[in-house]
Amino acid sequence: MSPMLDVSEDVRAEIGEEEAARLLAGDTAPGSYDCTSCRTPGDTEQERTSTVLFVGDETAVLAFAHATCVPSQIVKVSEEQIQGAVRTITGASQGAASAGATTDGSAPDPAPQQAVLGVTCGQVLIEDQLRPALVVEPTGPIARPGSDGVGDDFLPLLIEHGFMPVTDVAKLPSPVPGWSVLLAMGQLHAVLQPNPGGGQPNAWWQAHQPLPVTDEWRTTANKTSTVVVYAAPAGSIGQQPREDLLREALERAAERGVLVAAAMPLAGT
Repeated sequence: MSPMLDVSEDVRAEIGEEEAARLLAGDTAPGSYDCTSCRTPGDTEQERTSTVLFVGDETAVLAFAHATCVPSQIVKVSEEQIQGAVRTITGASQGAASAGATTDGSAPDPAPQQAVLGVTCGQVLIEDQLRPALVVEPTGPIARPGSDGVGDDFLPLLIEHGFMPVTDVAKLPSPVPGWSVLLAMGQLHAVLQPNPGGGQPNAWWQAHQPLPVTDEWRTTANKTSTVVVYAAPAGSIGQQPREDLLREALERAAERGVLVAAAMPLAGT
């Protein structure tokens, strides 16, 4: 029995007609798999299955997803990110992120000198709908490039890039053009910003290792296709163990005028 595979024209062009034919004939397609989007089991012989090709600088990894979750597509990631995806496929990466789970990553401009940022994942109720959120908080002050390093320009730099001050956490922030949140193989990889020279976007924040997120966070993100990214200066939010405490910390930061946010599309799966 041939597998029920969907192979998009982009994926077909990347892997070649010969490999596509082998997949569609069942020679190289798996019988069962873990969906790269929802991470639940799938069966290529029982349900429509999308082929998802993750392409790095030197490596490409073919994964599979329920066709009801995502269409067949190419997802471009960095080589470091694709190695993380390989670890995920082989089961080397374990764990889940919740309101209290954080990861550190490097942040190019607008956070200069590769500042270390903590990222917290959680869900926030906005306009009577649960929204997936990331809260970004640096470990110390962020100086403006070219300055003497005195002061904290983290929020002004983000506002210059389109983030807006938050006065009410219950309201959905405006989108910021060209920015996106990269979720690949069900893990958080990066927050991307536009490339001033055009072409592929740059990573504003990138996880040192891909960050697993909870099933609930991923489901909400796939449903809304939008992630709310909050940012606050060092010491404003802290590591909150529960989402209700995270919400309270966000509200306190907004009241003090030290919270900015932007809505970003979800990139990848």
